[in-house]
Amino acid sequence: MSFVSELEPRSLWQHFDEILKIPRGSGNEKAVAEYVTGIAKKQNLSYQQDAAGNLVVKKPASAGRENAPITVLQSHLDMVNDKNSDVKHDFEKDPIKPRLDGEYLCATGTTLGSDNGIGVASALALMAAKDAVHGPLELLFTVDEETGLTGANNLAEDLLTGRQLINLDTEEEGALYVGCAGGAGTDLALPLKEDRVDKNLKVLRLKLAGLRGGHSGVDIHLQRGNATKLLARALYHLITARGLKFYLAGISGGNKHNAIPREAFATVLVPNKKQNDFLEALHAQIDAIRAEYATVEPNLALTIEKGRAKQCWTGKTTRRALALLHALPHGVAMMSNDIPGLVETSTNLAVVDTRKKNLHIHCSTRSSVNTALQALRDRIRAIAESFGASVKEDAGYPGWKPNLNSHVLQVAKQVHRELFGVEPAVKAIHAGLECGIIGMKYPGMDMVSLGPQIEFPHSPDERVKIPSVANYYKLLLGTLKKLSE
Repeated sequence: MSFVSELEPRSLWQHFDEILKIPRGSGNEKAVAEYVTGIAKKQNLSYQQDAAGNLVVKKPASAGRENAPITVLQSHLDMVNDKNSDVKHDFEKDPIKPRLDGEYLCATGTTLGSDNGIGVASALALMAAKDAVHGPLELLFTVDEETGLTGANNLAEDLLTGRQLINLDTEEEGALYVGCAGGAGTDLALPLKEDRVDKNLKVLRLKLAGLRGGHSGVDIHLQRGNATKLLARALYHLITARGLKFYLAGISGGNKHNAIPREAFATVLVPNKKQNDFLEALHAQIDAIRAEYATVEPNLALTIEKGRAKQCWTGKTTRRALALLHALPHGVAMMSNDIPGLVETSTNLAVVDTRKKNLHIHCSTRSSVNTALQALRDRIRAIAESFGASVKEDAGYPGWKPNLNSHVLQVAKQVHRELFGVEPAVKAIHAGLECGIIGMKYPGMDMVSLGPQIEFPHSPDERVKIPSVANYYKLLLGTLKKLSE
């Protein structure tokens, strides 16, 4: 065991310590599900798994609380696998390396997986807890949440009996969440025309890195840079404003639909005689961008190395691809007029890569208003089709409409006041929680979401505030006890 197991509450952190050793990227939850069922077997608890891999463990009520309503505790087993490009880490086999940073627990150059590993660990702690007071529990562990809530979307409609649910996937101490945005993805494919590489062309490999990235829902309002957008912007300016001639052989950035791209890469072919002009103009553009983003992206940096390419795009294709990337929206589109400070609608230009003679682009769009969500997706389609790109739209997932009269909410608020002496903030989040889908599959489900302080999820800067975990667990235990009365 590492130092993580010595943190308080130990029963929770010991499970999280074990989870750190288990590969559990989205779609690869088999081993962590086996860990959960192993704990259930040790406690002689029954469990059931549906065809999608979602798992529910049932724990009987504490003595004298048998007639209380069933409470569902829900967390997701998977994590976002992301790392800095200079870090050697195989998410299929290497354990996450935790480290302390003051009162925060972080990883070493990778995501930590506290989203939603802390939620999973707290449910596991409850499975074995002898002193916790609660009614009957259904501990629901879903799969593949991070790639589009796939597990919840395929949740069997006969897996749960309870009709009150506590989601353990909130990432803000002192807040109770009662609503979330819906979301949907759009995939674009721009055909590429290629030429052979002329011997008079110099091949350069560009890398824009050092950006902070973050969760495309939770952090989108922080106006951090999108590495792909910024690199495309700089290169497009060189064509249009400076009249420089060059050719792309590839451009890429981002690798997760729900993470803001932190790094972007481009292979550029420049006429030998114009290389100095190209580099001077490119550095000037990056310097200007760095000045714009100095406050939020102090580590933005461009590196240029010798590259290799057998084929390159035509000049017309190069210009069209960069223009499309520059034109596509990214960031906050609309703030809520009803809830101060809440992002209503946004989109993330999330993943760009080059394969099979197409430039592939994935845009992830969110909104708490269905019509606004569709309007922004229509805008993305209109832009893409005007450049000759094909468009495929997924079905998306529903939002979760707040219910301020929720019984579970009122109980959690009361317990929070009694424990900490302050009223919790009641909020909605501009991110996808599985509550919207679960509520659709199980009508009448009374839900609230809570959790510890987790910052910068979906990026290697992810960290969890250690004291907040103890407070969150106290709130969870107190809420379960009150619900069982």
